[in-house]
Amino acid sequence: MHIDKLIKGNKKFRNTTFSNHKEDFDSLVKYGQKPEVLFIGCSDSRVVPDLIVDSSPGDMFILRNIGNFVPPHKADNDFHGSSAAIEFAVSALEVKDIIVCGHSYCGACEALYDDTLKSKPDLSHVSKWLELGLKAKEQAILELENNNNTEHLLRITEKASIKFQLENLLTYPAIARRVKEKSLTLHGWYYKIEDGTIESYCPQDDKFVLLD
Repeated sequence: MHIDKLIKGNKKFRNTTFSNHKEDFDSLVKYGQKPEVLFIGCSDSRVVPDLIVDSSPGDMFILRNIGNFVPPHKADNDFHGSSAAIEFAVSALEVKDIIVCGHSYCGACEALYDDTLKSKPDLSHVSKWLELGLKAKEQAILELENNNNTEHLLRITEKASIKFQLENLLTYPAIARRVKEKSLTLHGWYYKIEDGTIESYCPQDDKFVLLD
């Protein structure tokens, strides 16, 4: 997409959507944001959170990164972009729900099986970041055993990763406390880009079920 198209798109937005919802935007300016949901999704350009759930400005606090990964809580003085966004949503905005939304045909999960990444210096941060998906890779390989169906392996990896990212969320003290207090609920979603449906993880049955 050429940058000129984006500029034209903003003009169209100002003349249509923004003007039609001027009062809503004015309210967000006057009273600030009060989202009840933290949506953790992938940076993949095919996954647009507000579009796939038909949400409005102010509804969700959105964190997007490669693979919709959640780094475990780490108490140090380093820079932690994703962790900072999570902490802000939970302890400052006091969201009531956190959604970790993975998706089909995820490039990050596919990259877990690419052994050449570590030899590419320009992708050193990507290679390190992908370590957050290694547990999912290991589980997927164990589940399939000697099955050589690559597509099936990747779909299993994508869903397994969602479960491990939910576990990582619970390493954050504020999240663990609020989940225990039942003031915060965690959700694992799997968005299928090929048909637009979403499956939700059910911990009791350890399976994903279609949202309808």
